[in-house]
Amino acid sequence: MRAAFIIASKDLRQRLRDRSALLTAIVVPLVLASIFGLIFHDAISGRVTFTFGLVDQDHGPVSKAFVSDALAPLERSGLITIRREPTVAAGRNDADQDKVAATFVVARGASVPLIGLRRSPGVTVLGSVDASIGAQVAESIARSFADRVDAKRIALTAALQARITASLSAATVTPIAITDVSTKNRQLDAGTFYAAGMAVFFLFFTVQFGISSVLEERRDGTLARMLVAPIHRGAVLGGKLITSLVLGFASMVVLAVATHLLISAHWGNALGVAMLIAAGVAAATCAMALVATLARTPDQAQSWQGMVALVLGMLGGTFFPVAQAGGLLAALGLATPQAWFLRGIENMTGGAGPSAVLGPVAAMLAFALITGSLASRASTGWWSDEDDHDRRD
Repeated sequence: MRAAFIIASKDLRQRLRDRSALLTAIVVPLVLASIFGLIFHDAISGRVTFTFGLVDQDHGPVSKAFVSDALAPLERSGLITIRREPTVAAGRNDADQDKVAATFVVARGASVPLIGLRRSPGVTVLGSVDASIGAQVAESIARSFADRVDAKRIALTAALQARITASLSAATVTPIAITDVSTKNRQLDAGTFYAAGMAVFFLFFTVQFGISSVLEERRDGTLARMLVAPIHRGAVLGGKLITSLVLGFASMVVLAVATHLLISAHWGNALGVAMLIAAGVAAATCAMALVATLARTPDQAQSWQGMVALVLGMLGGTFFPVAQAGGLLAALGLATPQAWFLRGIENMTGGAGPSAVLGPVAAMLAFALITGSLASRASTGWWSDEDDHDRRD
């Protein structure tokens, strides 16, 4: 065991003098977290506000219900702002010039009750090409309102015309409801999301500096010299693993503290964060060790590890919340330690304690156990016949 610590201390001293290691472990993830946090602050924190135009050609019960029941609740919540337009041409021009994300046009005759299944003129959306998301939001609002109105029209198709007109406004009460649920307390703000995401993403690049150095030792001939000495193979591997674990844990702790101080990232309970970091470092080290055992040269190992780290990071949602996509992509994300790390950070938002991260920690440790076991079996390929011959001599 003493030999393993000696090897680890030697490797750590080398890495501390290596500027590329410091850039990968601390500087680059900190810079990217700051940049992404600033860019996507409003989108992630839910502070996006869409500006919509409104042209009212109807001036009847439908237009009043659309404004009071569909638009007013969203406007009060701060999600949208409404800009009255005098004409359709003015509304279209403002959308084309990006003054509004889209313009609602309540067509003339929308409040005229029609008997049967025929639809009356309703709400038209004039969207901006350069604001596709805003246009989709506007279309969703209009479609939801129109569907509710048509459903009530059909239900009342046998009623008298005067009764339909009188009851139309009441029939369309609250076509769109905005409810604030508890998930708000579990949504990470932009600074925290990208601080944690970039930290765990670059963690997989940081830990490779330790375990992959076995291949560098063999290429440079120092591995054969170590094996000639009374040093067991396990001590060599143990020293490399200790190097990876120390580098990974140190980089994560530094990033957690730095992002908290510099960009106000809220990681949560300190003990819970430490548990997540420890499990994440173990998972990253074992995964990169498995990749390294399959490579024959340091360059090959670095290339393969980079590709694996990138794929796992993308699926794990370190750049954007993949879980919101749902379906197969979200399911694949749960196979990555990055996704579980971010879920653990999310679970602690709102003041939750260390118990909130037990599930994510268990998932990451299971990942580490599986990949570590496979890496242990595959590591026999690291020791060439030439190395064994040198040891016997």
